[in-house]
This record gives sequence, C-alpha cells and structure tokens, in this order.
Amino acid sequence: MRKENSDFKTAFVSEAGSYIDNRDYFAFVELDDMACYVIADGLDQDREVSSAEMVIRAILESFMEKPSLSRRKIRNDLEAAHEWLKFESRRVRLKASVLVIVTDYTRMVWASCGNARMYHFRGGRLNLRSKDQSLTELLTDSGKLSEAGAVRHEERGNLLNYMGKPDRFEPFVSKKTPLSDGDVLLLCTPGLWKKVEIPEMLDALTASSDPETLTDTLEEVVLSRQEKTVDNYTGAAVYVNKAFVEKPKNYKKWALRIAMILLSLAIAGGGIWYAKARQAAKLAEAVVQMTEFEQDGDEYAAAGDYPKALKAYSEAKNAASRLKDKLHFQLLRNKQKVAQAVTDGDGYVKDGSYDMAVESYEKALKDAGKYKVFKEEHIRERIARSGMIAELAVIFQEGDKQLQGQDYNNAKKTYNKAKTAAIDAGYAEGQKQAEDKIKAAQEKIDQLYAETKTLKADNLEKKGDRSLAAMDYAGAIEAYTLAQEIYQEIDKLERVLAMERKIAKADEKLHPIVPAGGDAGGDTAAGSAAGASSAAGATAATGAAAGGSAVGGGGSPAGNAAAGASGTAGSTTKPAGTSKPAGSGAASGGKEAASPDAEPGAKQETKPGAASGAEPGEKQGAQGSTPDAEPGTKSGTAPDSATETPASGAAPNGASGAGGTASPPGGKDQADKAEGGNAS
Repeated sequence: MRKENSDFKTAFVSEAGSYIDNRDYFAFVELDDMACYVIADGLDQDREVSSAEMVIRAILESFMEKPSLSRRKIRNDLEAAHEWLKFESRRVRLKASVLVIVTDYTRMVWASCGNARMYHFRGGRLNLRSKDQSLTELLTDSGKLSEAGAVRHEERGNLLNYMGKPDRFEPFVSKKTPLSDGDVLLLCTPGLWKKVEIPEMLDALTASSDPETLTDTLEEVVLSRQEKTVDNYTGAAVYVNKAFVEKPKNYKKWALRIAMILLSLAIAGGGIWYAKARQAAKLAEAVVQMTEFEQDGDEYAAAGDYPKALKAYSEAKNAASRLKDKLHFQLLRNKQKVAQAVTDGDGYVKDGSYDMAVESYEKALKDAGKYKVFKEEHIRERIARSGMIAELAVIFQEGDKQLQGQDYNNAKKTYNKAKTAAIDAGYAEGQKQAEDKIKAAQEKIDQLYAETKTLKADNLEKKGDRSLAAMDYAGAIEAYTLAQEIYQEIDKLERVLAMERKIAKADEKLHPIVPAGGDAGGDTAAGSAAGASSAAGATAATGAAAGGSAVGGGGSPAGNAAAGASGTAGSTTKPAGTSKPAGSGAASGGKEAASPDAEPGAKQETKPGAASGAEPGEKQGAQGSTPDAEPGTKSGTAPDSATETPASGAAPNGASGAGGTASPPGGKDQADKAEGGNAS
C-alpha cells in the first residue's frame, strides 16, 4: 500500500486570536492509497453554524466515499459542498474560503476557492503558491500591480469567488504536481499569511525539522506583531519525508496496446472516411439551406411581409448554427431581430396596445438602417398607421358611448367618421368594424322608428275603437285608415288586414243595407232618401189607370213613410191629361231629386228620363222634386216632355200596376227603397 511505503507528517495550529469564536477550520484524512487535506476560513458571522466546518465535512465525506485524484471529481466535490452551504443559508448567508490538497503520496492536485493559501517548499525554497480569487490577485496577474504592492494592497480581502456565492461558482483546480522527498506543504488562512511574509516563512522552515516546530514558529511570528486585534489564524504543515515511488511502467506492453489500437483504426478507416463524407455532404446541404433561407427572408423583408421573413431568417439561423458559422449566425440573428420587432408591433396593433406597437416599430427602425433589405419607409408607414388606428380607437369609444346612451343618430355619424379614418389609414379590419357598428346603429334607429310608428298607429286604432263605440262611424273610418297607412309603412301586414276588417265594419254601420218595400195596389213611387248613400240605384215607375185619367206618381202611405225617414218629402204635379210612362224619369245609379230648398252649394243634377221598357233587372225610378229635402242632397227633375204611355201598361220584371216598382230578379234585399210623389 502507498501509505506504508511513504512518510507524511502533519501538524497544525488554529486559534481565535482576539475573538471569542474561531471561524477557521482544518481537517485531513490519510487513507491507504490517498490522503486529503482541507483548510477553510469562515467569512460569515453566524455564531450558531460554522460554515468552514460544514464545508470541510462535506468535502471529506465525498472524498472518503470515492477517493480519486481526478480533477473533475475534486471539482464536483467542491460544487456539492457549495450547494450544501447555500441550502443551509436560511437565516444568514454562509460563506467560506477553502483550499483542498488531494494526493496519492506520489502526486498531488490542489484546489482553491477564495483566499485560503497553499505554499509548496522544495529544497529550502518556494516552489509554488496558490493564487487567491481576489481583486488584488487579478490586478497582479494583469500587470497593474507589483508583487510587493500586492502584499499590503487594501483589496486583498475583496473576493471574486467563494463558497456559498449566490451566482456562478468557479473553483480553481490545478494539474497533477509530482511530490519529492523533503517537500513541505503549508496550508494557511488569511489570519496567518497576512502577518507572515515569505522570507519569514523560509527562515522558520530552515529552523524547523518537523511540522510541529514549523507551525509553532509561524504562530510566534504572528503574535510578535503585537497588534491590538488579532484575527483568527490557522496553519497546517505537511512534511513529505518520503514520497511513494511507483514502479517503472512496462512500455512494451503499452506499445503493443497502441499497435492494436492503430490496427483497429486502420480497419475502421474506411468507415470513418464514409462517415466523414456523409458529414461533409450534410454540411454542404446546410450551407445551401442557409443561403436559400436567407435569400427568401430578404425577399419577404423587401416586400414588407415580415412574418414570413421572420420564419425564413429563423431557418437560416438554425442552418448556420449546424454549420457552426458564427459570422452568418450573428448576421441572421440581427435580421431576425428586426423582423421580430416589426411582427411584434403588428401584433400589438391587433391587440390594441398602440404605445407598445410604436415602441416595437421604433426599435426595428433603429436597426433596419444597417441592412438594405429592410425598407425604412415600410416601418415608418406602420408607425403612422398605428397612430391613426389609435385615433380610430378613440372614435370608436366615443361612438360606443353614444350608442349606450341611446343617441343612435350621433353614434351612426361617429361610426361613419371612423369608417372614413379607417379607409384613409388603409385599415381594412377597422373599416369592417366601423361598417358593423354603423349597421348596428342603423338597426337601433330602425327599431326605434318602428316602435314610435307602432305606438302612433296603436293610438289611432284605439281612437277608432272609441269613435266606433260612440257611433261616430266616419271618425272611426278616418282613424282606422290612418293607422292602416302607418302599419303598411312599417310592414306590419297582420295589423293592416285587421284595420281593413275594422274599416269594413265601420262602413257597414255608416251605410246600412235597407231591404226593398211596396203596397198591394201596385202604386209605388221610387225616390232618393237624402243623406243615405246606400239608397243609390232605386228605380220607381209612376202613373196609374183610374177612371180614364193618368195619375203620375200617386202617393202611397209606404212611399211617404220612406220619404219622411230619409229627411225628404215632396211631390211633383203634372198638367192634367199628361202622364209618365212606367219607368220614366229613372235616374241611373240612384240619382236623387232636386230640392228647391237645398242649402247653397248643394249639387243639383237634371237627368233625362230613361226610356220605357227597361231591360230586366235594371233599376228604374221617378223622383219628384221635394221642397223639404235636406241641405246638400242631390236632386234630379224629370223633363215634362217625357213620352206618355197607356196607364195600363205593365212594367217589366213583375212590376205591379202601371206605376209598379221594378226590383232585381228574385226580389233580393239589395232592392232600393222607392219614394213616391203625387201627380194629378
């Protein structure tokens, strides 16, 4: 075993100095084949937890689980201890400087984090010293600070790396360094190496033959400074009295192994060449793809189609990444940023975030000037357009408020204004939105108009109902007619038909249908009843044969009663010896007799008597002049020159007597009532 065939002696000293707690810690473990020495300086002030002790225990536990001289293994052990220290930093941030030496008794690897130091002495001289991870060490390495100046530099304690650091942790791990007989390794914390200079260390080393003497001498030097405040200090010395000597390696065996490896490589050379050829083909394909995608992106960008340009630049950048072409990768990345900024701006416009859209466009405009493929006028147009769209949004908001306030006409005007602004901005989506809002406002206007008209028509209909109930049939018809016109205007056809039925009902009340009537003697005279329009078309025949004299229009009680009911009563006297033939004086369509007492402005008509022998079913009648007729009635006077016919002549269609009344076939109720006058 290596330990038995080597001689390593270790001693250390560690004191708190002027403080109560000693934040330093040293520990080591020597196994059969390897040894590990660790020294740490706690940088925090937590009195409950010793960060230096925690770190050293973690490192030694990892080492003992799997001893190794591998640099990667040592780095992993340090990182594990660092993570544990961060995990335990619940109340206070735990921090520590650490130095580790791992040896197989022949070689050593040392690692440091912070400003704990290692001095390697050989042959009474300093062979090497570990470097601190501090600002002073950085200035010294860069030549800005001399070695002498670094000894008293004020930034010696300004550490750039340490255990428990919140962000990136980067410990230093050395290469393998061979050990020789008589080597001395000195591990110390800042409390010792700040007070003892290198010449003093060499003097102490010369005067010491074992590690205990060396550490005691160094402690005396520290205390001899007689300073008011003495920091925690720790020093550990490892004397390599005898290093383990490895057996010479069998180079022939290694040469044979190398030959076998070379032979295997030669056999596999063909496969490797084929793989290289395929790799070269893939690289060539990637170059073509990168070039094509970049050209496509440039064309899309020049045309203003930035979403497609963004996709093309992304594909080209991926191809450049596969090629590991950093130059083209950066170029394509910058182009992609411009296209991305413009695309983001378009998205912000759609979302209504116009301020963010302008900011994104301005960012793209700033970088677009570096590349000819990007046209700055396209981006400036987008900036101006987003401003117009923002104004359009304000107009829409105003219109929406008016619409909610039921100010539909002004809302429609506002939306028309927005539509004009959208057309000017070339904003098709905004134009469609404005048109939809205009349509909605117009629907509200139409709905309100229809409701108003409906209310008006309903009121007219109710008015007609009231007039009908009061037997004011003419007023009811007028109200129903106006309501019908309004219903017709707003396309309420059911109500139009309902009004038609109500108008017909009122008209029946206003113009009732009167059944026909006459006496048994056959002397029935027909006349018009003033003020009754439904009596139109009445026909009567006058004249009777009595004792050889012609009686034209002998009155009958029935005829006089009818005349009195209509408000007219009168008789016409003809000269003796003359008579009216049956059916003479019939007025077509039921014309009424003229009244000499009619009011001024009453229309008077004179109709010639119809010839005797009228067609069957024709309405006939002779009306006499009635001096008591009501004002405004129509009157007709039969001329005296009517041709006389024998009194015994029979009237067609079953008229009774010479002066009988003609009625429609079948004696229907539609026959007009005849009024008679006396003729002598």
